[in-house]
Amino acid sequence: MENVRRIMKKGASSMNVIAVISLIVLSVTFSSVYGAFQVLEGAEGVPKGEVLKTIELPEPKKHGEMSVEEALQKRRSVREYAKKPLRLEDLAQILWAAQGISKQPKFRTAPSAGATYPLELYVVVKNVEGLEKGVYHYDPYKHRLELVKTGDFSYELYEACLDQKWVLDAQANVVITAFYERTTERYGERGVRYVHMEAGHAGQNIYLEATALGVGTVAVGAFYDDEVERIVDAEENERALYVYPLGYRR
Repeated sequence: MENVRRIMKKGASSMNVIAVISLIVLSVTFSSVYGAFQVLEGAEGVPKGEVLKTIELPEPKKHGEMSVEEALQKRRSVREYAKKPLRLEDLAQILWAAQGISKQPKFRTAPSAGATYPLELYVVVKNVEGLEKGVYHYDPYKHRLELVKTGDFSYELYEACLDQKWVLDAQANVVITAFYERTTERYGERGVRYVHMEAGHAGQNIYLEATALGVGTVAVGAFYDDEVERIVDAEENERALYVYPLGYRR
């Protein structure tokens, strides 16, 4: 606006003033559109924070040996696991079942209120074939893992989960977190309920896929929230909702 005032003081033609105003409007519009694009891009799987490296996952299978009906019949909470490494293919399949892309460009395997997709998945890896010990973030859009930090954090997670032994005995633990505002910005306070519903949808998908693969799991909801969030390097407004230990049935 200062540029406009200077031009008017110098007696510039009204055409020049209009041209300057048009340039300002175009600049503001471009900035708004670019900012909106950045927000959209961030919501679609851009690596969170500092990523040490990425691991491409095996393509998910769309046809299995066990029917949905049989998986429902056999689904049980399993708290005892064999001391056997988890196959990367099985972990990849379970992650896809929980939050993978089922239809491009963004529709996922679990329903989401208004397709707002508030959930994020992390994996605390202790013994998975082809993966070093560490904490990984799942990128559903590229079906890959992003290494957040290295090291064996299974004992820390076990303590954060009130010393539940199955968390420590598991070969990997899936942690479900949520950004509530992705949903509450559209639905207000009721969006909190929708986020919790969605975590349940994703959790049941983990149960059924794990059952079909012969992998044991159990839903863990008792834990110190801040400790679990610290372990996975959650962002300030990201909340832990669930922990799912994974290991082959004994």
